[in-house]
Amino acid sequence: MDIPRIFNITESAHRIHNPITPEKLATLGAALRLKPGVRVLDLGSGSGEMLCTWARDHGITGTGIDMSALFTRQAKQRAGELGVADRVRFIHDDAAGHVAEEKVEVAACVGATWIAGGVAGTIGLLERSLRPGGIILIGEPYWRRPPPSEDVARGCLACAIADFLPLPDRLASFGDLGYDVVEMVLADQDGWDRYEAAKWLTMRRWLDANPDDGLAGEVRARLTTEPVRYATYTRDHLGWGVFALMKR
Repeated sequence: MDIPRIFNITESAHRIHNPITPEKLATLGAALRLKPGVRVLDLGSGSGEMLCTWARDHGITGTGIDMSALFTRQAKQRAGELGVADRVRFIHDDAAGHVAEEKVEVAACVGATWIAGGVAGTIGLLERSLRPGGIILIGEPYWRRPPPSEDVARGCLACAIADFLPLPDRLASFGDLGYDVVEMVLADQDGWDRYEAAKWLTMRRWLDANPDDGLAGEVRARLTTEPVRYATYTRDHLGWGVFALMKR
């Protein structure tokens, strides 16, 4: 069980697998007013930066679930580096359908709502692990500038314009599901650039080290096209944010 290998290659040097900087991640932790001992469940936890840094900075405890074996190993290593391995644990597993054995104060899916078929399904899944009065965190793209055509939407790696909503509509959609939006932290341009551009050096280094690998052609094609695609489409049109929700 694992994610497609191409993502393990392109994001192998990432600590955060979303277009958000460490500073923004710290801002989010502070904005949530986390207290020592708060329990956090993170579905699609990647390399564990959110749980590890929040354990260090706020004293939370947490569990992360991710189906990338590489990212899970990196998360465990990061916990050791930050001295929080006794407070956070990382499990290599499919986060789809995962429900915590013990209810948590914060249930998060930051950038992986595909695990439950989209935002609504993921909120429903997270709710099953949440204590009454707890907070759900959803990380999701939104249209900063709606694409003028379906071709432009596909250039942003969406399947269609309808895949994402403008920010006001996204916020309203949470209310339609019966939730108050109680905080949000939005990615800025630097966060997007760091997330996307960091892949390019990783791909080049990987190609230099693995010229005969069966995936080398795909990696070469991505490295050739991704900088222009990102600058042409995603950089102008797509935003991303983490939204904190509480049940009404």
